[in-house]
Amino acid sequence: MKKFKISVNGKQYEVDVEEISSDGQVVETKSSVAVSLPATETTKQQPVKSTGPVGSEKITAPMPGTILKMNVETGAQVKSGEVLCVLEAMKMENDITSPRDGKVASVNTAKGASVNAGDILVSLE
Repeated sequence: MKKFKISVNGKQYEVDVEEISSDGQVVETKSSVAVSLPATETTKQQPVKSTGPVGSEKITAPMPGTILKMNVETGAQVKSGEVLCVLEAMKMENDITSPRDGKVASVNTAKGASVNAGDILVSLE
């Protein structure tokens, strides 16, 4: 059995992991282990203030992934909590929502695009 420390949202967890073969026997390996944790239904996005016009906000990707769906276009009116796009990360779909009512100033990504954490997805006026 191996012990691993993982960090999720700044909180550390210690986990014990052992590999079991198809016949139920414990297998000793030297491979890395991926830990899957439950996801939240909606990814709460904190807006980043831009250096543009007063009140403009940039909505950024909270994690690396692929854009599965874009729900808005430039010029669209959005309500607080409305899904702007869907980001797939680690085989989970994450809704990226609007932090407030407003107008979409720009859409900075497209369906199928790969994004990194911090990349600007949408700007609001």
